[in-house]
Amino acid sequence: MSRLDAKVPLLDSGHLRLLTFNLQVGIQTSAYHHYLTRSWQHFLPHPRRLQRLDMMGEVLGRFDIVGLQEVDGGSFRSSRVNQVEYLATRAGFPHHFQQLNRNLGRVAQHSNGLLSRLSPTRIEEYRLPGTLPGRGAIHACYGEGPDALHIFVAHLALSHRGRVRQLNYLSEIIQPLRHVVVMGDLNCTQDQLHAHERFSTSLPLHPVKPLLSYPSWQPRRALDHILLSESLHADNVRVLDHLFSDHLPIAIDVKLPQACLANLASPLAVKEKG
Repeated sequence: MSRLDAKVPLLDSGHLRLLTFNLQVGIQTSAYHHYLTRSWQHFLPHPRRLQRLDMMGEVLGRFDIVGLQEVDGGSFRSSRVNQVEYLATRAGFPHHFQQLNRNLGRVAQHSNGLLSRLSPTRIEEYRLPGTLPGRGAIHACYGEGPDALHIFVAHLALSHRGRVRQLNYLSEIIQPLRHVVVMGDLNCTQDQLHAHERFSTSLPLHPVKPLLSYPSWQPRRALDHILLSESLHADNVRVLDHLFSDHLPIAIDVKLPQACLANLASPLAVKEKG
C-alpha cells in the first residue's frame, strides 16, 4: 500500500500531460515496403531495438500518464525484454501495468501498457470481443467515488464489425462514469466514432481536433485518439515527431475540474500496480 501525496507537483497546475503511442514493438518503419522487408522483426530480435526504446523513453518521460499499444511483454523477438517495464524504468515512471492480449508463447507477447506517475486506485483489464481474439483495454481509476478519474487505454480491431462490437462493449463500462479519458489506436477516424451512436452517447465529446497519425512517414489518417468526457478540458493537443513506429504519438494536456483534482490529491490509500 502507498499514499498519494496531496502536494504532488504534477497536479499543482491542475493539468495532466497524457500521451498515447502505438510503438509497433520498436520496429523502425518509414515506408510501406518496410512492412514486407522488415516483417521478420515481428518474430526475431533486432540488435538496435533497445536503442530505439531508450530514445522513446526520453520522450515518454515528459508526460504524466502514457498509454502504449503493440508492446511486447518479454519474448524472443524483444530479446526477453518486457518493453512496458523497460520503458517505465527508462522514463522514470513509478507505476506501470502490462496487459497481455495475445500470447504466442516464446515468440511474441502482444500487449497494451500503462505508464503512470500517479498511483492508480485500481486497474482492471478487459478482453474486447471480436472474431479474432487478442484485443484489449486497460482501465485505470484514480481516486474514489463519482469524481474519480478513469483512463482507458485501448487497441481496437481493424475490421468495422469488430470495432462496433468493441465500442458497444466499452460503452457499457463508460456510460455511468463522469471523468473519462479513452486513448489508444482505435483504428478509425473521429467521424466514425461519432457515427457510432451508442459510444458517442456514453462519452459525449467536446471538440478535440483529430490529428493525422498514420502512417508516420506521411500521415494521412487520424487513427490514434485521446477522447475526453465533457467534464475535462483539452489544451495543447499535438502530434509528436516520428519515433520509429508506423504510428505517431498523440499528446494532450488535460485540465481537470476542481472536484476531480481534489479527489486525486486526497491522501487515499491506493494499491500499487506493476
